[in-house]
Amino acid sequence: MGVEILDEVFAVIEDRKKNPKRESYVAGLLKKGDDAIFAKIEEESNELVEAGKGSDEKEIVHEAADLIFHVMVLLAAKGIKLDDIMAEFKQRRK
Repeated sequence: MGVEILDEVFAVIEDRKKNPKRESYVAGLLKKGDDAIFAKIEEESNELVEAGKGSDEKEIVHEAADLIFHVMVLLAAKGIKLDDIMAEFKQRRK
């Protein structure tokens, strides 16, 4: 599996921003605003650090996915495209 899944997930996040659904976790988080999103990113990054201190690869993968997901929510909230992040990586690689 390639990075295409990131594009798929990000498209869903953007859709929830444009077309919020009451039962949607993403729509609810976006509605709560930046501070709620920042809190989730902080929580998930702390959980990833804790998982990284251990040796459970499955837990590290799980927490990394949670963190990446919540960072993508922040990007969508700020109107930043995932392609902008990819372009930044590409520029840094030179």
